[in-house]
Amino acid sequence: MNYRMLDMEKYNRIQHFNYFSTLAHPYVGVTVEVDITRFMVKIRQKGYPFFLSFLYIMGNAANSVPQLRQRIYGGSRIIEYDECPSSVTVLKADESFVYCDIHTQTPFEDYLIRAKKDQEAAKSEGTIDNVTNEEMELSRFFISSTPWFSYTSIIQPTPDPADSNPRITWGKFFEREGKTLIPVSILVHHALVDGVHLGKFYEKLNGLLQEL
Repeated sequence: MNYRMLDMEKYNRIQHFNYFSTLAHPYVGVTVEVDITRFMVKIRQKGYPFFLSFLYIMGNAANSVPQLRQRIYGGSRIIEYDECPSSVTVLKADESFVYCDIHTQTPFEDYLIRAKKDQEAAKSEGTIDNVTNEEMELSRFFISSTPWFSYTSIIQPTPDPADSNPRITWGKFFEREGKTLIPVSILVHHALVDGVHLGKFYEKLNGLLQEL
């Protein structure tokens, strides 16, 4: 995975980085109801699978915000990846889950073919031990969904000491006043990401949902 090391002497959020890096729980998270009405019409017309189509939008929205591609490295430095893959949960027949790495930074039709193969391989060969090496682990977005129910908030499991990988989750979509809505949650390390960056993520997400 290609990345660059940020110059901490020129980093404009150095005070925020130093402060939030000292906290026991340095995360900030939000849940937003996202309008997917037009998106649902499009994927139903094309016969596209919901999860992989929505994951494609999600991965590209997250990759569009540089701060979501940044990770704390060695405790005191920041690296920024050119691209981050999505580590997603895949449900097995016995109702346990495994992890699967899926890259969304390719043309949609090519992505869909590869992602379906990766999902099927994960069901038979995958585990929840997704650590390959430090660099690969740092680069990932951690993504999951709860298609059995909707929600207004969610609590994410996080490690101790804290890591800096964004965690993105969505719930079951539902109808309200003629619109199809879905809760989308994101949890990030506040030493790297502020509310303005979360706003850019949701803005990009909403835009891509109109374009697929």
